[in-house]
Amino acid sequence: MKSGTGKPHVAAPKPRQPFVLLESGAAGLNVVAANAPARAQGITFGLKFTDARARLPSLASEDIDRAADAAALTTLAKWMIRYTPLIALDGIDGLMLETTGCAHLHGGEAEMAARMTARLSEDGITHTIGLAGTPGAASALARGAQISGPNILPNGDEQAGLADLPVTALRLSSDATALLRRFGLTRIGQLYGIDRKALARRFRSVRQADAVLLRLDQALGLRVEPLDPLRPAPAYSARLPCPEPIASTDGVLEGLRRVTDTLCADLAALGQGARLFAFYAFRSDGTASSIEVSAARPVRSARHILRLFHEKIDAIDPGFGIDLLLIQARRTGPMTETAMALSGDLATSDTDEIALSALADRISAKLGETAITLHQPAHSHVPERRERRIIYDGKLAPPIAHQPSMGPRPLRLLDPPEPVTVLAEVPDGPPLSFVWRRIPRKVARADGPERIAPEWWKLEEKGARARDYYRVEDQSGRRYWLYRDGLYDDGRGGPPIWHVHGLFA
Repeated sequence: MKSGTGKPHVAAPKPRQPFVLLESGAAGLNVVAANAPARAQGITFGLKFTDARARLPSLASEDIDRAADAAALTTLAKWMIRYTPLIALDGIDGLMLETTGCAHLHGGEAEMAARMTARLSEDGITHTIGLAGTPGAASALARGAQISGPNILPNGDEQAGLADLPVTALRLSSDATALLRRFGLTRIGQLYGIDRKALARRFRSVRQADAVLLRLDQALGLRVEPLDPLRPAPAYSARLPCPEPIASTDGVLEGLRRVTDTLCADLAALGQGARLFAFYAFRSDGTASSIEVSAARPVRSARHILRLFHEKIDAIDPGFGIDLLLIQARRTGPMTETAMALSGDLATSDTDEIALSALADRISAKLGETAITLHQPAHSHVPERRERRIIYDGKLAPPIAHQPSMGPRPLRLLDPPEPVTVLAEVPDGPPLSFVWRRIPRKVARADGPERIAPEWWKLEEKGARARDYYRVEDQSGRRYWLYRDGLYDDGRGGPPIWHVHGLFA
């Protein structure tokens, strides 16, 4: 079954006086939402604000904030994950929930809808709920039914159940709705007996007519309407309803252990692992908290996953009690387990990549996903491009078979190179002394130059100058890697600029 919750409104100010939300239109301010006292005075959606004030001079109003409404609707959708993992937006004022396979976890469709109504009402969210076999029918029930409470339509009864609802419940454009009313077609049932070709001829454009027919067919189940969920459904998940609310961290840890064991058993049965695990704790007051942990490679070891969660479990606040725990596995993929070698001589590699990945996971759980990086050689002779840094993903890159020979390189490179003031004996010779970080340093020994030309075939190297590198040692025994950027009279700018690029051990 599908369920659509339509038009969650902003709670009216106290006391409950007539109140409306306004939005600017082509002809001025229009009413886009009204509370019950205002609707009782005949003030409805689409009415001009001047006409509304003429009917009710004491009418209170505010401008609608679409951005805030969208953010609130998205937040509500995240909260709804306690009922189903598949949640999509239904226009700008509703949510669509795919509850197939989930209703029995809440005592059936009627009980689930009743619980949902009670929770939303406690938070002051005015709403209507519709459940049907198609998204279009569920949305129409939520938007057009007059029954106060969950509107449930059994599968296969869409045609009869929607017949008396207004055509505005089909999520049509305002122009299409106005044209249907002009033809005297105000109820959905009146569209059933009209010849489709005749209906299409009455509209100004084929596109507008097709939109009406599409919405009608989707509501009746004649055409499939795919949902576009806010996030894809997790490949695997495990839930633990709590008969008594959990109010301690020890209880949360025990619940986490149970759902993790269940999830890992499901993953192992299908030969799958996951690189991201999300743990949710839904509190009895309607709020929720969550934490996530990631792995460098697919894992399904409950012990390892629990160790990663242990670093963040303090972020789960039981509050007034937790009544539902949920864990989801994301970034899933096939996982094969290999037996350990009997001895080091039989091992195919000197590195145990599984143990290395587990260590990286524990470090990342403390310091963040980007804390573990690898330095890999790159094909470039420019020193700062000789290697690249990548985030560790559980695999070690094979070593490069051949690296062109270069001169001695310092243990530490400065990024970026720092400019220095140099005194040279001859313009193209090594420095006699230099000032770096405001400290004069006199050179005792120097070796070089090693010339490194720019990579002219790269766009970012256009106009770059050749570098002459020197290995120098000052009178205190400290060794530096200096380079002169450019040559005198090379026609590529002003005089050369000296930099210190690295420090030798």
